Amino acid sequence: MPNPPPTFEDQRRASRGHDRGRPVCAVLLEDGALDAPQALEALARSRHEGTDLTRHLIAEGYVSPARLRDTLARCHGAPALMRSLTPPAPELAPLLPPHLCLRHAGLPWLRRGETLVLAVAHPESFARLRTHLTSHRGPVEMALVTEQDIFDEITARYGAAFAEAAEQALPSELSCRDLNRLPAERCALLGASALLCLSLLLIAPTAFFLAGLMIASVTLLLGQIAKISAFVAGLPPLPPAPPPEGHRLPPVSLLVPLHREEAIAETLVQRLGRLDYPRALLDVLLVLEAEDSTTRRALKDAALPPWMRVIEVPGGTITTKPRALNYALNFARGALIGIYDAEDSPAQGQLRMMAAHFGRAPPELGCVQGILDFYNPHANWISRCFTIEYAAWFRILLPGFLRLGFAIPLGGTTVFFRRTALERVGGWDAHNVTEDADLGFRLARFGYRTDLLPLVTREEANCRLWPWIRQRSRWLKGYMITWFVHMRQPRRALRQLGAWRLLGLQLLLLTGTVQFLLAPLFWSFWPILLGWPHPFAGPESIALLKAVTGLLLLGEGVTLLLGLAGVARSPHPGLLLWVPTLFLYFPLGTIAIYKALWEIFARPFYWDKTAHGRSSPDHPDADIPEERR
Repeated sequence: MPNPPPTFEDQRRASRGHDRGRPVCAVLLEDGALDAPQALEALARSRHEGTDLTRHLIAEGYVSPARLRDTLARCHGAPALMRSLTPPAPELAPLLPPHLCLRHAGLPWLRRGETLVLAVAHPESFARLRTHLTSHRGPVEMALVTEQDIFDEITARYGAAFAEAAEQALPSELSCRDLNRLPAERCALLGASALLCLSLLLIAPTAFFLAGLMIASVTLLLGQIAKISAFVAGLPPLPPAPPPEGHRLPPVSLLVPLHREEAIAETLVQRLGRLDYPRALLDVLLVLEAEDSTTRRALKDAALPPWMRVIEVPGGTITTKPRALNYALNFARGALIGIYDAEDSPAQGQLRMMAAHFGRAPPELGCVQGILDFYNPHANWISRCFTIEYAAWFRILLPGFLRLGFAIPLGGTTVFFRRTALERVGGWDAHNVTEDADLGFRLARFGYRTDLLPLVTREEANCRLWPWIRQRSRWLKGYMITWFVHMRQPRRALRQLGAWRLLGLQLLLLTGTVQFLLAPLFWSFWPILLGWPHPFAGPESIALLKAVTGLLLLGEGVTLLLGLAGVARSPHPGLLLWVPTLFLYFPLGTIAIYKALWEIFARPFYWDKTAHGRSSPDHPDADIPEERR
């Protein structure tokens, strides 16, 4: 018959052996679980990097978590516990809040008479957690467990509450979750406005057309002035990222949300493995939806390193990236939080440079945004134009808008936050389909600054027509929703942002969406070039025609200028010849915005998922970023 599992008392008696007080590496060496070169390297690197030795041993895969737990128990004269054999007592849960248990990897486990057994994965956490046990006055004894047992127990107890908070914790005035529950007076106002527009269209179509054309012209003019100003302000290139030497590196958690990413999961693990950052300080969370069994199987086949772990998000009323990020943040250990997408290939040293920048910056720096590029720019015409658009946005316009003093919409990847800032602003809006844009403006409203650094990540350009339109429609829907959220209390927004940054919000979000919406009014003038009369044209409209033509030429000239400047600063000089074709590319956004407009009323929180892994890098090393400024 098999031997019965050891009881707690058995474990306690076994912990009083001759190994108590000995260094953990010495015991591991004696047991043959560690060889001398590994021990020397672990000791040297932990001292040089300022990392905990035990975390280094686990992160480098020198010992298993279970082996380290048992060895630490022997060295500290404490019992080693397993959740499966000695489950923790649920009635002790109120003694410590779950966020502290996760942050310090510890948990009140059981009682032995008047003694509380506090189980920790790292002995140094015992004293920190003990100070928070204000409701327990008796003796406290330490036990050792694995981090995974702590996480599993916290997930079992609080997973449903975490999932609900991921959707609802952000205050309603900062969220768009009530977008489909408009009050009766606002519905009446919208209905009256729609009826007025329809009546004007039927009764006075010429006046309706001219009013729409005037709105389109004003927003186009303002948008081009903003872009020209950003171009001038952004002429000096971004300063190089600071060297990381001389600064103690902080722990960094990278959240990588995945949803039906089985085609690229293994490649993602390989690309993240290139990152140059101490593994003991690197905490990569691959965030899956609970029902996503295909991606889970793919990750299992990918053989994750010890510094990567999978977080499964319980189901809820919505399935969005920001909801998954909010849930996973509970389990992150880092003082800095970074976001990557499934198809990302970050530059090797960007984490060290990012951490060094935060280390030198004042506390009001809440966010650092990197530069996004593509590894398949030559897949087809759409990928070429997409790459040119991103080059202009990240290398010219965003630096310019920042130097003008505007708050900026963030990108959804290669963006890094101080954890304290992220938690203070409430995390992400789980219902906003452009959670990154919304968070950029919310950080500014709370007084935080965003910096842009030349930390390059390459990703896959969406180069198929209908998927491109679907993706762009989600972005444009999110921009419209974000504008609504930040403008539904204009006085409060003015007080928090100030007049200049509130103007910037209009220029960045409102003018672009209005231009896409009303672009067909401008298109109606192009047949005149073929000799066809405009339906609303007359002898008195020649001046109007000249003005509109000049405005359209100005817009195309600005687009050409930004495209050329962006490509000149990118590693893709071969795309310069394709910049003039952008006049055929951007009209696709009008198709996307009408799809987005329909979805705002029909399903505002629907996340139109972009499939990745459909286009390979242009050449074997195309996914390895090389910055050229």
